[in-house]
This record gives sequence, C-alpha cells and structure tokens, in this order.
Amino acid sequence: MTHHNLAMPVTEAQARALRVGDTVTLQHTLFGIRDASYIALFDQGRATRFDMNGHAVIHTAPNVRKVAATPQSPAGYESVCIGTTTSSRMERFTAQLMRQCGVRLIVGKGGMHQGSSKAFAELGGAYLGIVGGTAALETTWIECIEDVDLDDLNPESLWKFRIRDFGPLLVAMDSHGGSLYDQVAEDVAARRQAVLASLGVTR
Repeated sequence: MTHHNLAMPVTEAQARALRVGDTVTLQHTLFGIRDASYIALFDQGRATRFDMNGHAVIHTAPNVRKVAATPQSPAGYESVCIGTTTSSRMERFTAQLMRQCGVRLIVGKGGMHQGSSKAFAELGGAYLGIVGGTAALETTWIECIEDVDLDDLNPESLWKFRIRDFGPLLVAMDSHGGSLYDQVAEDVAARRQAVLASLGVTR
C-alpha cells in the first residue's frame, strides 16, 4: 500500500497510479458538488465557469455562513461544517462529470457502482472513500471557500474550496477494476455461506 500526496490538478497517469488500499492526501483545490448541481449541469444543460479539469470533487452540501467578502473569505462565505454525503445516488453522473468536466477523483462515502467503475477504467479516475461522521475533522482541512457557482442552488451550489492536507483518504475504487466494496461483498457472501454450511443449511 502506498500513500500519495497529490497537489491538484492531477494527470491521468497520477490517477491511474492509485490502487485500492492506497491512501491519498489532497492539496490546494477541491470542488464541492451534490445532487442539485449535478442535475443543473447534466440534465438541464447549465454551464459552470469553473475549470475542473484534472481536479477532485467531494459530494457535499456544506453548512456555511454568509459574510462580507475579505481575503480570508473571498467568496463571501465561511465554512461552519463541511461534511460528506452518500455517493451512490449520484452514480449516473460519474461518466459525464469525467468526460465533460475532466474530473479525475471523487471523494465521498458509501461507495459507487459498476457505471462509475467503468468510467474510472475508461477515463482514468478513482473514488476516494471517507469515513462517515467526520465532518468536524474534514472542516479543519478546508482553509477557505474561494469561490462559488450556481449559487441559486445553495447549499447544493458548486463550491471551490482551498484545502490543505485533506486526508488521508482511502482509495476505495480504482481505474483497474478494483473496488473495496466488491471485495467486502464477496467476503460477506463467503462467510455467510460458511456459516450456513456449518449449520447444515444447504441452498
């Protein structure tokens, strides 16, 4: 297992170097996205002024506070609590996110499915898992909210965070077909079968 310290943006080669079980710490920039912003971009055809090519996104709708714009809060927002939401319901957008916006890495919790796995393999990307319930810790990894787009969707706007030492995150799905979630499912199925067999249950 290898630890990768990645300054955003990253190349396809850097994304393909990630393997399930590796850990990653992200630096500089992270974009926040969630259901409403996905729908606006890919179902409604809205555009963003952000260049996300080679970048990472995190599935989030952050709790923020409106403030006067300052060098410390250039977007006019400061973070209160920035946590991660479950990724699976946003599965259908992964390929479009990568093809149209050039995103390489997705940070979320709970994992994604076969469509995302295919997109990672074809386009060169990975899913970085984060433990649920760690929003307070995640918030300390965000230095400020640099910018915001599609803000009529707030809090499901498209956010641009300035980050430092965001991680470590676990590579849970890679571009080589590896999936921690598939491994866990297979292990659970095998253990279940072994328990049933020990009880004399045959199916």
